[in-house]
Amino acid sequence: MADTNPHFNIDPILTRRQMLQRCGTGLGSLGLASLMASEGMLNSAEGASGVNTESPMAPKTSHFPGKAKHVIHIFLNGGASQVDTFDPKPALAKYTGKMLPTENLRTERKTGAALPSPFKFKKYGESGLEVSELFSELGDCVDDIAFVRSMYTNVPNHEPSLMMMNCGDLIQPRPSMGAWVTYGLGTENQNLPGFVVMCPGGYPITESANWRSAFLPGAYQGTHIDTKHTDIEKLISNIRNKKQSLPEQRRQLDLLQALNRRHQEARAQESALESRIQSFELAYRMQMQASDVFDVSQEPQHIHEMYGSGVHARQMMIARRLVERGVRYVQLWHGAGQPWDNHDEIEKNHRRLAGECSQGIAALLKDLKQRGLLQDTIVVCGGEFGRTPVVELPTPGANAGKMNGRDHNNHGFTVWLAGGGVKGGQAYGATDEFGFAAVENKVHVHDLHATLLKLLGFDHERLTYRFAGRDFRLTDVHGRVVDELIA
Repeated sequence: MADTNPHFNIDPILTRRQMLQRCGTGLGSLGLASLMASEGMLNSAEGASGVNTESPMAPKTSHFPGKAKHVIHIFLNGGASQVDTFDPKPALAKYTGKMLPTENLRTERKTGAALPSPFKFKKYGESGLEVSELFSELGDCVDDIAFVRSMYTNVPNHEPSLMMMNCGDLIQPRPSMGAWVTYGLGTENQNLPGFVVMCPGGYPITESANWRSAFLPGAYQGTHIDTKHTDIEKLISNIRNKKQSLPEQRRQLDLLQALNRRHQEARAQESALESRIQSFELAYRMQMQASDVFDVSQEPQHIHEMYGSGVHARQMMIARRLVERGVRYVQLWHGAGQPWDNHDEIEKNHRRLAGECSQGIAALLKDLKQRGLLQDTIVVCGGEFGRTPVVELPTPGANAGKMNGRDHNNHGFTVWLAGGGVKGGQAYGATDEFGFAAVENKVHVHDLHATLLKLLGFDHERLTYRFAGRDFRLTDVHGRVVDELIA
């Protein structure tokens, strides 16, 4: 009897390796599929050859009519300081250089005296919400924004907090929110990935785990783009085939897919095979539209002036172009590693970081609104946690000699939402008078996820996937919808 182990079984007719070798280098041009992460991505509901192939990414109906159709998640990875951005705490000034009258909460490292914000806050809009000078450009948008000032998460460490914010679990491999959303809704454009992740310069910490599909089919995993590149050939490897026309590629791909389907017949339980098959289809189709969507040179001069210059301005423009073309979920990271993790020199570093993205974020909100896209696009902005209102005490090997930075703070921080049915012009919840811990209308990350899913038309307790003998969901066994954030 033939060995049925898919890792060792050899097809008696033709192995995929042999087929690829015999076809020569032509199929190598389809290496764009490697962009689709370790398990591949999507395909079209109908191939260009006219063959109807049931696509997991075809648009789907949610549990009830949602207010939003798309999500843009701006991730300030590393943890921006809430007391220096969107949660003013003037009481800190009274205790400059002194210990707070309340005990410092436990964080990752030792902390000391109060550190008032070096940045000025100002009221904006009809709502009179206060925003730091770091993000003064957002002043024109505050009436569309809901600042959730009472966020909290479980631990003060980057890796588990990133997993919680993105995947709803501290440690276990779980699907990311972008994967859950595309699983639930599919996507509106079969020529582009449904879930796009942009991070200039490389990967954040925990890398692709932040946008994984885990036990969901690989089609729902995020597609990473390094936006430090502007040349489309570097931005998306092998996006153009210089040796074959599209019809020639189509015929070659049809042969490959027929062989892959035959290979798959005896391996129906191998979901990775289906994902890889679909990745080839998407790779082919992206040649038709990816060059266009990532080419911001097509934007008029006044749009470039509105967004400003630099990689973050370009990322924000691309995000708008993606949702405009039907992409379901777009995540924008500030950069590789954890740039907002400012344990020292917080004034200098936060000013630099905000200067790189503030204008672009405000322009994105204005641009979405003027095009009628903000009403069905949720924009989310924040990090995996916040920072302490007190200094981090220097220790050997860690900020030695410096007392001008803040440690991680999981007890209280700010995330803001706009568009997509969000009730703007409000500050929901509050931290204590010093900005250390959420004390009023506390919102856990599970609650945030439940609320976002409701805006998209889902009951978070019913959006489930059967795996390993139980039904899993983004919010695990937790989460409450914060209805006050919904218009």
